[in-house]
Amino acid sequence: MNLNSKIFIAGHHGLVGSAIVKNLTEKGYTNLIGRTKTELDLLDTKAVNNFFETEKPDYVILAAAKVGGIVANNTYRGEFIYENLMIQNNVIHAAYLNDVKKLLFLGSTCIYPRDAPQPMPEDCLLTGPLEYTNEPYAIAKIAGIKLCESYNIQYGTNYISVMPTNLYGPNDNFDLEKSHVLPGLLRKIYLGKCLEEGDWDAIRADLGKRPVEGEGGCFASLAMTEGMGEGENRRKGEGARIEIGEDANIGNGENENKIIEILSKYGITLSSSHPLTLSPSHPHTAQSVTVEIWGSGTPMREFLWSEEMADACVFLMENIDFQDLVSPSHPLTLSSTLNPRNPSSIREIRNHHINIGTGHEISIRNLAFLIKKIVGFEGELTFNTSKPDGTMRKLTDVSKLNQLGWKHKIEIEEGVERLYKWYLIS
Repeated sequence: MNLNSKIFIAGHHGLVGSAIVKNLTEKGYTNLIGRTKTELDLLDTKAVNNFFETEKPDYVILAAAKVGGIVANNTYRGEFIYENLMIQNNVIHAAYLNDVKKLLFLGSTCIYPRDAPQPMPEDCLLTGPLEYTNEPYAIAKIAGIKLCESYNIQYGTNYISVMPTNLYGPNDNFDLEKSHVLPGLLRKIYLGKCLEEGDWDAIRADLGKRPVEGEGGCFASLAMTEGMGEGENRRKGEGARIEIGEDANIGNGENENKIIEILSKYGITLSSSHPLTLSPSHPHTAQSVTVEIWGSGTPMREFLWSEEMADACVFLMENIDFQDLVSPSHPLTLSSTLNPRNPSSIREIRNHHINIGTGHEISIRNLAFLIKKIVGFEGELTFNTSKPDGTMRKLTDVSKLNQLGWKHKIEIEEGVERLYKWYLIS
């Protein structure tokens, strides 16, 4: 890519998309384009085709998708498979029709079988059943990988697919109902801290500027707003918020009790043995607060700072082509897929996607207590074992990525501290 190449980032306002825009801008790229959902609905085939025909981007980074945690994936199964398939099909095919030089497709490590070997290598794809709770999303992402792979083989395109591990960072989704585990835990524990300190101003501010719940899933940039054209991990604007300010008269005891009711719905509760401290007529005194976490806490998860994910994506766009992943010494052509020793057999070209992660993991329990320490929450964390755990381990094998020349730098402790600082000022 040249610094003046026209680069379309689908999902430029989301978790990964915004980080990619930041990375490219810092490196001197000057011709970046993005569209909000209002400007371009990626579910609309005609609109996508018109956009590509008009703009003629040289490069495309497909970081837009519909994503969410266990609850969202399992509840909105039809939406997750349909909308992700449509986004991918529309963008990838339009890129082919308009001679895009290179495309990067962002998938997810949920593509791997539920009982995949750990760490998960790229070639374990399609070797076993998927985790049920996110199966529709995973199938859509697998279809995206195969679409890129098939176009490369048949049409000679240069489309590469990357499978990021669990991501977190600036512009993440903190919706209490549909967020991924790390941002969801951070927000719940932060609100628990505010509640135990009786800091109603902080609670009002938080509930006023971020959705608590709302219909539909979150839309991602690999992640993740309501708008497929906007990004990966932000919630749509009509998501329910707690109305605040003088007009809402939130300062009285009745409305504070309403907030307590809403927080308790998401496992942030005051001990019944401790009376509620109301403001402003009552002094702020410490409360006994419990934050409930879904599952046993035993599943192991890997987490990557979103800005490092962006750096890996830009590295691959600048340095690695699909041909490099297949065989640098044997150019890929349609005829090259035939085995010369046995013309009736086929040379199999598959699993050339790239895992992006750290290769390190932490249990959900230990992650929760790490966040508790960083936030400064003094209350109790409980684990609701009646709720699903999901896949017990999801550790990526990042040896291919490391061999290509990229390796992460930010570990989970530093990343959580960074995210909490960002959360407080955003």
